[in-house]
Amino acid sequence: MKVAFVGKGGSGKTTLSSLFVRHLAGRGLPVVAIDADINQHLGVALGLDEARAAKLPALGDRLTEIKEHLRGDNPRVSSASAMVKTTPPGAGSRLLRFRGDDPFHEAGQEVDGVTLLATGPFNDDDLGVACYHSKTGAVELYLNHLVDGPGEYVVVDMTAGADTFASGLFTRFDLMFLVAEPTRKGVGVYRQYTEYARDYDVAIRVVGNKVQCEEDVAYLREHVGDDLLTWLGQSAAVRALEQGRHGVALEDGNTAALDRMRAEVDARVKDWDKFQRQAVEFHVKNARSWASRAAGEDLETQVDPDFRFPAAAGPAYAG
Repeated sequence: MKVAFVGKGGSGKTTLSSLFVRHLAGRGLPVVAIDADINQHLGVALGLDEARAAKLPALGDRLTEIKEHLRGDNPRVSSASAMVKTTPPGAGSRLLRFRGDDPFHEAGQEVDGVTLLATGPFNDDDLGVACYHSKTGAVELYLNHLVDGPGEYVVVDMTAGADTFASGLFTRFDLMFLVAEPTRKGVGVYRQYTEYARDYDVAIRVVGNKVQCEEDVAYLREHVGDDLLTWLGQSAAVRALEQGRHGVALEDGNTAALDRMRAEVDARVKDWDKFQRQAVEFHVKNARSWASRAAGEDLETQVDPDFRFPAAAGPAYAG
């Protein structure tokens, strides 16, 4: 199942995404964690030291290899350079298996049972010539081609703010956890996200963070209603992790919140036809607005109207 953590900067989404990843892995569940934030901190939050985290292979640096792999023998994609972040799979494309043998997972770093992937930081070479979407394009391609199922978890720590909606990336998830503090700014981001996602049947659940009292919970309920799934309070265990200390157990209430989040993910039902339909919709939009012009060819022809994802998606899928 594909899960995103989104929210405003400073809301704690990287902390919560790392806690959720640890929670799943600690129960023996297979997890791929992806750091897609412009500020790459997920590796450190999962326990890597700064030096090791800085050496994670960047997916954004391997786009040509990634595209060559994914296009496979698809005759509708003329070359890797003609493949853009929204290019959907078609007949002949190589679909990805969860934690399979491919350029994405080969770039992963194993951290306490978690496969960690990173888009790579926005560096000096990018200044003035690129936007961070060139990095997250690798994530969109990954999600577009990944055949996953129940019991398999892909958790993406997204960049802060509304950049999630800059392409069709926000439709690639089975569930989006919006991390919100009980403040006007926190719930303002919720209103922004739900407005953007309103017409696309995107599941958003709010997870309150830094909750200190019942008044905070009441404030969140007042402003986000039934979308409030659960909340986490101030945590000595989280503070210990952020200070590099280990072995401090998470509080029972916060553990229960993570259990509630997992249950919400597990309750989602895959709709592969909708998944492909939305991929095609956003690819056509991109092709018409900029991609065809940039590639020098009509990229709408990359759409394979007869393509369907395998019905047997999930752990038994053999590729």
